[in-house]
Amino acid sequence: MIKRWFLILAAMLAAASLTGCGYNDFQRLDEASKSAWSEVLNQYQRRADLIPNIVATVKGEANFEQETLTKVVEARAKATSMQVTPETLNDPAAFAKFQQAQGELSSALSRLMVTVERYPDLKANKGFSDLRVQLEGTENRITVARNRYIQTVQEYNVLARSFPNNLTAMVFGYSPKPTFTVQNEAQISVPPQVDFNKK
Repeated sequence: MIKRWFLILAAMLAAASLTGCGYNDFQRLDEASKSAWSEVLNQYQRRADLIPNIVATVKGEANFEQETLTKVVEARAKATSMQVTPETLNDPAAFAKFQQAQGELSSALSRLMVTVERYPDLKANKGFSDLRVQLEGTENRITVARNRYIQTVQEYNVLARSFPNNLTAMVFGYSPKPTFTVQNEAQISVPPQVDFNKK
């Protein structure tokens, strides 16, 4: 009987210590980050699904620059061929590779939209105009989803690095998660050179 009470007391103490050490917060934030990540992936998939229709519409324009279209198709193929799993969230190298592929696709789409400006018939095409609006809306959704993910991961990472929760993180293997960064961070940190003497 004493042994049974001892086990019950030990279980209650263990539960109380886990509650106070942030264990439950790690579980909550880990699930929140996975949910936010799923929304990011949904929006990227939405964008990838729009691209074949955009490419097909643009191909119909006579003399459209094939190199621009090819780069969009190749970037989409690269971005959609990546195997993305929940473990990607805990692997900084895989996360960076995924982010790079999506960044290349964004750049290729931006170049395509700039190139379209030189084709008045294409700009006036109602089907293309509708696709362009859908793409812009999707890009906005991607931004919102990424921001939500960044905020969730920031909260998780602060918890993982703060004392005494960092002890819990070490015991249970909760390492900080990677987050989105600016692709050309080194370039944008350099101030632009301005020369007022040039004409």
